[in-house]
Amino acid sequence: MFEEARSRAQRWLLAAALIPLGVHAQRPDTVRTLVLRPIDVLSLHRTGMRPAADTSGALILAGKRTEVITPGALDADLALNHGRQVFAKVPGIMVWENDGSGVQLGIAARGLSPNRSWEFNMRQDGHDISADAFGYPEAYYTPPMEAVERIEVVRGAASLAFGPQFGGLVNFVMKRGAPDRPLAGELRQTLGSYGLTDTYAALGGSKGRWEHYTFVHHRQAEGWRAHSRYRTTAAHTAVRFAVSPRLRIGFAYTRSDVVQQQPGGLTDAQLRIDPRRSDRARNWMLLPWNVAALTAEWRPDARTVMDVKLFGTLAERNSVGFIRGINSPDTVDRATRTYAPRQVDRDRYANGGLEVRLRRGFSFLRRQAQLSAGLRLHSAENQRSQLGTGTSGTDADLTVSGDYGRALTLTTGNAAAHAEVLLPVAERVSVVPGLRVEHIDSRVDGRISATGDVDSGHRSRQVLLLGLGLQVRTSTSTQAYANFSQGYRPVLYGDLTPAATTDVIDPDLRDTRGYNADVGLRGTIGAAFTFDIGGFLLHIDDRVGTVVRDGVNVRTNLGASLSQGVEAYAEVDLVGLFRGGDHPARTSFALALAYGYVDARYVRWDDPAMDADAALDVRGHQVEYAPRHIFRPGLTFRHRAFSLAAKASVVDAVYTNATNTDAPNAAATAGRIPGYTVVDASASWTTSPQITLSAGINNLMDTVYATRRAGGYPGPGLLPGMGRAFYVTLAARL
Repeated sequence: MFEEARSRAQRWLLAAALIPLGVHAQRPDTVRTLVLRPIDVLSLHRTGMRPAADTSGALILAGKRTEVITPGALDADLALNHGRQVFAKVPGIMVWENDGSGVQLGIAARGLSPNRSWEFNMRQDGHDISADAFGYPEAYYTPPMEAVERIEVVRGAASLAFGPQFGGLVNFVMKRGAPDRPLAGELRQTLGSYGLTDTYAALGGSKGRWEHYTFVHHRQAEGWRAHSRYRTTAAHTAVRFAVSPRLRIGFAYTRSDVVQQQPGGLTDAQLRIDPRRSDRARNWMLLPWNVAALTAEWRPDARTVMDVKLFGTLAERNSVGFIRGINSPDTVDRATRTYAPRQVDRDRYANGGLEVRLRRGFSFLRRQAQLSAGLRLHSAENQRSQLGTGTSGTDADLTVSGDYGRALTLTTGNAAAHAEVLLPVAERVSVVPGLRVEHIDSRVDGRISATGDVDSGHRSRQVLLLGLGLQVRTSTSTQAYANFSQGYRPVLYGDLTPAATTDVIDPDLRDTRGYNADVGLRGTIGAAFTFDIGGFLLHIDDRVGTVVRDGVNVRTNLGASLSQGVEAYAEVDLVGLFRGGDHPARTSFALALAYGYVDARYVRWDDPAMDADAALDVRGHQVEYAPRHIFRPGLTFRHRAFSLAAKASVVDAVYTNATNTDAPNAAATAGRIPGYTVVDASASWTTSPQITLSAGINNLMDTVYATRRAGGYPGPGLLPGMGRAFYVTLAARL
């Protein structure tokens, strides 16, 4: 099946490459390069994605699998935050594409769940942006890609420097003011299918000791599906001041507001007949989000780097709607011509943290070594109000009649320390040992119903993580890397909160533990070929889930899973390959291939019921939402100020439950989801150093596909990906 899909994608890709469709607005310095001098092919395509340096600020990244993405240098639809395009060159990234608004990014790798990217530690400019990285790590806020300078991705080995998630780190580094003038402006206006309007305006610059950058972003559309309109507005300002040549302080604040209609899920039959259908007209989600940070960067001497971040989040996750299964219609009472009241759920998040990181160079065996160490203090509180009786209307009204059926206070406290050492043990060989120590407090108080109080008590534990990295410079332009790092995931709020008064939380419930292991080879060959090819293992023990014991639902540790596979990326400029040499060229024709293979399976399942019923034995079954193959090829042609690109995303089938059920259930919340192929095409033309015109078609072949099934919001049911859509962007820089 996968071979057939890949062959089909290759045929479509070649056809799409011949069609002059639109895409991408280059970053300012790239645009000027295209106009004022010939294209430097090598630097241009490598700025789209490259590995991180051995050290970055106060961090040590040597020996780890890393990717640094520059969105402005990609042929990607930045207006809609298309994950499959922005992360197209990062092999193995699974993207949930049920949200055509681009508001929430759902990505994962190595067989982990893409649910609101909660398997990654999501950050902006190095600090947390999720509701609570420990208790509720779902990322409801994603910065607009038009404002992002680069995205730093560190795979599982990030656990030592950043903490809990097995997936690793995703850090959005925001744009900064122009370094050579006091004021520079950027304006991007995008119009597209289904009423899409996207406006991005920014001003920034530098003068004397001051640097500043401010943007305002607004996007709205009616949506591809019925009942899927949305409106999102974001504003961000950042100011930095050089107290001295060695000390710089800064302040940044981001505000995001989202109002989004949720069209609900479909059955498999409905998807085949009309994927744009919606049977939920009254479901809404509202997401006000505030993130702020104070920073200090101190460079007391040439060998020492210290970074300090004091940050916090005030945010809400609010929803109102009819969220029963898709096989329960949301109908009007014929006598009164009114709907039944909807359910209202509200979360209010308040968290704050302090991180101090230090990197110090020192002599080791007559070579330069590096020590990186850090401290973290963090506190989070979530006031959760659920099961409220809302209005019988159709708009985004959070009014509640009476008390909420469930009212909880969920708190997390965390203190952590970590250290890593980059030791050059030979001329070309370095080792990177490291450790992290965590102290975590979790508490749940309140009631789960009118008569039922939570009795989960207070949990306090300490976690020790160890890791070891290796990096070997195999030539002047290639290096081998390997890493083993222990990881963990704390018990989440949902694990500590029974869904009903009769449910039981295992008093011995443990954090999920495991490890990531990587080995690979990366670098360049000549002036035109870039690659990063590696293998990995991800073992997760004490997975948390629900089993039935003596007729009672018990939330407990269920077993273990093992993911193993390959992550391979290669990019070649075919013109440069035959031309040879490193001198600039006016024309390039780049072929990029990103391929991820993962075999993610359950290797242990601690459910005594499976001993009595062979159908419940999931050992050897595939892990949920873990496609075995993800293949993303892309072609980009550039000549002077013109570019033309086409790319495909070929994703294998997935199971959505541990028992690997093929047939969907009546509510469409379980069952296999078939694989799919989506092709995007784009083009851009830089008419002057200040103006770029872009256009494109997403899902060129209008493929009908789905990436997930939901049991609650934004479903329940099968959630389709977006169909064919056009867009055009005019970008101006002053």
